[in-house]
Amino acid sequence: MKRTFSIGGVHPADNKISRGCAIETLPTPPTVYISVSQHIGAPAKPIVAVGDKVLTGQPIAEPGGFVSAYIHSSVSGTVKSIGPRKDLAGNMQTCIEIQVEGDEWMENIDRTDTLVTEFTDDNKVIMDKIKMDGIVGLGGATFPTHVKLTPPPGKKCDMLIINGCECEPYLTSDFRTLLEKGEQVVVGTAIIKQVLGVAEATIAIEDNKPEAIEHIQKIVADFQKKSPKFAGIKVLSLLKKYPEGGEKQLIDAVMHRQVPSGALPI
Repeated sequence: MKRTFSIGGVHPADNKISRGCAIETLPTPPTVYISVSQHIGAPAKPIVAVGDKVLTGQPIAEPGGFVSAYIHSSVSGTVKSIGPRKDLAGNMQTCIEIQVEGDEWMENIDRTDTLVTEFTDDNKVIMDKIKMDGIVGLGGATFPTHVKLTPPPGKKCDMLIINGCECEPYLTSDFRTLLEKGEQVVVGTAIIKQVLGVAEATIAIEDNKPEAIEHIQKIVADFQKKSPKFAGIKVLSLLKKYPEGGEKQLIDAVMHRQVPSGALPI
């Protein structure tokens, strides 16, 4: 019997109408407005001024607290304004307006297609890079990753779970990421597993994505033959059911453990 969570759940129609559509890079607009509130917690603080020239990948705002994140420019050009603008929810957020000029990048950014599969044993170096690169979660809360990888004092993570469930109708972004960038997903899993100091990591994928399951299983097996850093990573097929991708339901399905009511998992 396929694994799933133990309480509740529904089976809506998939409607995965974009599952066959490859990831696309959109054309660069003439002007961008970059919010300094792209994460939960304190807004970032602008570190550029009107009139400054910026490069693609350059930090333009720094964390405003521990639960905060660096913001980087996605284009090269000139800062035209810094001030409040409405976001998609109608809330006023500080935005940095940049007029796009050319396509110049920071020199330290690796733009090659070659994936680096070897990484340092120094977890501080890794954590500093995660923080400096402004990495945040994409599950909705946009929680800063360096915070998520810092368990509270006296607490320890038992298992790393990578959520590839995509249980809601229409969503196909996880599926396309697993298919097109599966190697990056597995390398990232190994890096996070090392930082957390856990022996096991599970990449959980619902069974309506058999191509992704098979693809990631092959990548994991190949990497495990090459390096011990990928030991302990496994792929687990879960029954398609909403809301399998909810963190508490996912922990129940993978580990058969219940997160207490009102509490949060590490």
